Amino acid sequence: MARHPRDREAPINRLVLWNVDHTLVDVTIVMRDAYAAAFREVTGRPLVKLAPARGRADSEVIFETLALNGVVAEDDHLPAFTEALAKAFAARRDRIAAQGRAMPGAREALAAVARLEGTVQSVLTGTIRSNAVLMLQAFGLDEYLDVEIGGYGEEVYPRATLIQVARRRAEERYGMPFPASATVLVGAPPRDVRAARCGGAAMTAVAAAEQAAAELAEAGADVVLDDLCDTGRLVTAITRLTDPAGRKAG
Repeated sequence: MARHPRDREAPINRLVLWNVDHTLVDVTIVMRDAYAAAFREVTGRPLVKLAPARGRADSEVIFETLALNGVVAEDDHLPAFTEALAKAFAARRDRIAAQGRAMPGAREALAAVARLEGTVQSVLTGTIRSNAVLMLQAFGLDEYLDVEIGGYGEEVYPRATLIQVARRRAEERYGMPFPASATVLVGAPPRDVRAARCGGAAMTAVAAAEQAAAELAEAGADVVLDDLCDTGRLVTAITRLTDPAGRKAG
């Protein structure tokens, strides 16, 4: 976990929130397998079609997956499916690194941002917390992140609200304010861009394979990167976006 901002005598209390799936890691094969196992456990039927994630919370994917497979959702389906998904993914933890990957430049990007004074890094993800943490641990990325203050897919808040929730958690944990003007979301899908806009945070978008840079810019991203490999550009963007004068100029 990154050092406490007070240990750095930091002039800015900066909060950088990372989307996990397809921004920091790609574990699609293992996750699909875990969803299939969870679906069978909850419904007693094989999974025929899995709803696409597209940056949505696991709760949304679960409900749509049930509908796509002709299952009428009942009150106990979501908690049961969430629990089964966590168990199924944990049972496959040894396959995460073997069949998944850290996205290009992810480790270097996290390490570079961690060196910024006054900065705390966490996650804002549609993935449920236990699975997100396992993903990060599999590639040694969790050491740069304070997962205790993040926002996760099992929470009832919209993603834009989760930005505010994460800020509040950071303030409570570190005993200092983390204003919206010093908060940056780093993610890939346009849904992240919209969440940042609504949540008052700046947005650094990373163009995933299926996501055109032009689409992310049109959605309102402050900065669009092709990937995380250019850590200098990433750090410069985050620094500028969390400086009031720089953000207004940008």
